[in-house]
Amino acid sequence: MNLWQNYIRPKNLSEAMDAFATAPRPLAPIAGGTDLLLDLDQGRHSPVQTLIDVTSIAELTLLEQRGDELFIGAAVPVNRIVHNPLTAHHAQALVEACDLIAGPQVRNVATLGGNVAHALPAADGTIALLALSAIAEIASATGTCRIPFSELFLGPGKSSIKHGEELIVGFYIPIQKTLRDSESLRVSSCFKRIMRPQGVALPIINVAIWLERESDTINDIHIAVGPGTSTPWRATEAEKVLIGKIFNDETFNAALEALLAQVGFRSSARRASADYRRHIGRGLFKAVLETAWGRTN
Repeated sequence: MNLWQNYIRPKNLSEAMDAFATAPRPLAPIAGGTDLLLDLDQGRHSPVQTLIDVTSIAELTLLEQRGDELFIGAAVPVNRIVHNPLTAHHAQALVEACDLIAGPQVRNVATLGGNVAHALPAADGTIALLALSAIAEIASATGTCRIPFSELFLGPGKSSIKHGEELIVGFYIPIQKTLRDSESLRVSSCFKRIMRPQGVALPIINVAIWLERESDTINDIHIAVGPGTSTPWRATEAEKVLIGKIFNDETFNAALEALLAQVGFRSSARRASADYRRHIGRGLFKAVLETAWGRTN
């Protein structure tokens, strides 16, 4: 039995939106297809009449610097992100996250947009983008718009993107400040995870941190933890503890307690118990923070 009846390959966003409006429904966009095709084959996805292949849309395949932002198209394969010098320089947490997604063959075709569109609260690319203050660009019949990254998520596996009407174009990441802003200002990021091998490794917990350092002080910091709640989540209370403070053991311990008081770990038979996550989260948080801090040197 065919998994779909119609296959459309638009050459630009306008053609894609026309296809969304006129193609036989139900329909679904496809880029890498590493999750979608398996879900269709194994009955975990509702039947699809039309697949709309977005990989020929130039805007969705770009990875480039645009002024003081780094743009990554939604259809860019994650392995391209791993090996690109722009992401290595400006978004190291995202590079490290993408390098841990599945295996090499999957990374060659799986896309960052697909990782985000699944709306899983512990998706590696998603957690890294959240720490990096990404902005999402969304296309619809009325044009394109930018929305804060966190607004893409409604719950586990539930995206705010209107199915069959809207398409993720890509993501904008602010580029670090230059030395002319402050001779002592440094910016870095880091991503690490602890995982359980289970066919394809599943994250028990992952942490991404972006920080801005001035001398011995944490000038600003973003901490994303997955899974921490039902959606991708920032440890805002821990951030408040760290901002404006000298980085030392006392400051770290206070931030750790704030993080654990705010986080909403739950037990999962496939991953780990909530108590185990809280236990190993202490060491992981410290390792990511120390690495990000050390990179500012």
